[in-house]
Order: sequence, then C-alpha cells, then structure tokens
Amino acid sequence: MVDLEAAGPVLRAQSIELPSWAFGNSGTRFKVFAQAGVPRDPFEKVADAATVHEFTGAAGKVALHIPWDEVDDYGKLAAYAVDHGIQLGTINANAFQDDDYRLGSVANPDPRVRRKALDHLLQCLEVMNATGSRDLKLWFADGTNYPGQDSISARQDRLAEVLSSVYEQLGDDQRLILEYKLFEPAFYSTDVPDWGTALTHCLALGDRAKVCVDTGHHAPGTNIEFIVASLLRLKKLGSFDFNSRFYADDDLIVGAADPFQLFRILFEVRCGGGFSADSEVAFMLDQCHNIEPKIPGEIRSVMNVQEATAKAMAVDMDALGQAQQAGDVLGANGILMDAFDTDVRPMLAALREERGLKADPMAAYAASGYGERIAAERVGGAQAGWGA
Repeated sequence: MVDLEAAGPVLRAQSIELPSWAFGNSGTRFKVFAQAGVPRDPFEKVADAATVHEFTGAAGKVALHIPWDEVDDYGKLAAYAVDHGIQLGTINANAFQDDDYRLGSVANPDPRVRRKALDHLLQCLEVMNATGSRDLKLWFADGTNYPGQDSISARQDRLAEVLSSVYEQLGDDQRLILEYKLFEPAFYSTDVPDWGTALTHCLALGDRAKVCVDTGHHAPGTNIEFIVASLLRLKKLGSFDFNSRFYADDDLIVGAADPFQLFRILFEVRCGGGFSADSEVAFMLDQCHNIEPKIPGEIRSVMNVQEATAKAMAVDMDALGQAQQAGDVLGANGILMDAFDTDVRPMLAALREERGLKADPMAAYAASGYGERIAAERVGGAQAGWGA
C-alpha cells in the first residue's frame, strides 16, 4: 500500500486535461464510426468533459480544437464550462484540413498559403484571449513525400518565420507549445519530426515556447522517458499528449499497450520536478475512442494516469539513490519494479472517497445513466467528429 501522506498531495492536485475531440465521432483512415449520444456542438462536448471530471475529480479542463470547436461567443462557452465545474484549457490550431494545405501550411512554398496559415494561428490567439487560455498548441502536418519535392532547409526557414510571428503576439502569461511527430501524413521528410527539431525552434523563440511530448509520436523503441528527462532538465517540457500505441500514432487509451512505459515516463516527471507545486507542465489526453464508448474511455484514461502517477510516487527515492551510488544494478532496478508492482488502487479509491467521490469511477458512471440519457436526448442535428 502506497503511503498516502507521500503521494496524496500530488494526486490531490493532479489535473489531466481532456481533449474536446475525444467526445466526437472518430475512426480509422478508412471509416469514421458513429455512436449514439455523441455531442453535436462544443457545449455538449464541454458537458461530457465535465461528466468525466465529476466521476474522477482529476479532469478539470477541456482543450478546444479550432475550427472544430468554433462558436460565436467564446466567453459564453467559457462561462458554460465554469457553470459545469471545469475550465477551458489549451487551444489547438488546425492547419491541416484545408485543400490549400496539400503541400503544407506554415512551410508551404506558396507565400499566400503561409499567410493563410498564420492568420489562422493568430485567430487562435484571439480565441485564447476570449477564453482565458494559457497555451496555444501547434502541430503541423507539413512535410514532403518525395526527395527533391521541396527544399528541406527552406521549409525550416519558413516554419521559423511563422512561429516567430505568432510568438511575438503572445500575451505575457501565454505560451506557445510545439508538438512533433515522426511521420504521417508526410512520409519522406516531416518538418517537425522529433523533439530535437521542436526544441531547436523553441530555444530560438524564447522562454515561453515549450515542447509537447505526444507519447504516440515516436519510432518503435524510442526511450521517451529520456526525452522527458532532458526537456525537464532544460525547462522546456510544456505539455504531454497522453495516448498509447502498438505500432504508430494509434491514439489509444493511455497505458493500454505499455503501462510500464507510462510509469517510467511519470517517474522521470517526478525526478525532474514536473509534479512540484510550481511546475507548469500540462498533462493532457489526446485520444480517439473509435470502438469503445467515449466518456468511459476518457474516465479509464484518467484513472490510468492516476495509477501510474501513484506508482511513480511510490518509488523509495532514498533507497534508490543509495543503490545507484553503490552501483547496485539489480538493487536499483528492484526498487523501481517494487513500486511498479504495487497495487495502488485501494489508495486511490480511498483518496476519491475522501473527496466525496465514488471509489470506482467506471462503475459510478455506468450506474449514473448519463450515457443512456444523452443517447436519448441527442437525436437530430449533426454529430461532432473529425472536421466538426
């Protein structure tokens, strides 16, 4: 049993931001699958996100994706979120779903297209100002499919120019978060393919430019915890996009494929001060629930992060340090494995009950009837999904 006095403060303060798009219809590159009760507008997405928070107590923010979550009055949407017990969080830009972006957005060789992409990013800053959001997260599908298609170095120059233009418009308390992805949809060269490229651009921009680590955006075998430790050391880790992968960017429930990896990552977060009270690292989910129901999928994801965090906090740091200093290879590894093998579920159940929540969020949600109610009520209109 984990010592609640040691892990409790971190777990009580933990906030895992939800993605609005996880509540919409999604699927594979072949088919988007519809589900009953899926939200039809951003207000219903916020209501579903608030429901996840209601049963977990650890998901008090929901990220928006523009233009998927466009509304006439963002102040009204922000107030609606507060009325439902949560807040609007990160604003995610979309510079990949437009015919003009066939050859890229911010790195496109056509200056007209680059201007269009920049205008969209500046529009997202206006949304941030209206919602009180701190972070603008940028992921670009830009790249090339064939050698010689475009100049790799020139694309980096174009990217840097647009990023600089956006960074200059940030408010004093706002941040630019740059996400990277190994490949897809560009298969020969991707303009921001790895943490080194993202870090290089962020270092050039300034202190308020940070890197986002999406746990599905790496080559097989990549040591993601090394990346996390390195970015924390440089104070450049801005946020996580938590999901899980078997092969590529699968966007599955976090911890589904490799819970030990999630534990290792969060252990490095602990070691690097990412759980401290003054840490600005944002923990967010980025998932697509294609075959499982949306809200339970998000609840399970939040619980998986909580469990991995509790296990990371269970590591005996004094004993580990002594074993490492003594060169006790097996002893040090054993200390880490003991923490990973600890059953933290009773402690987390007690922590929820302490906060007036049900011990088992999944069972509590199932008993609430919320899923059946929205399936009956949300009839007619266009369901939200990729592109809406």
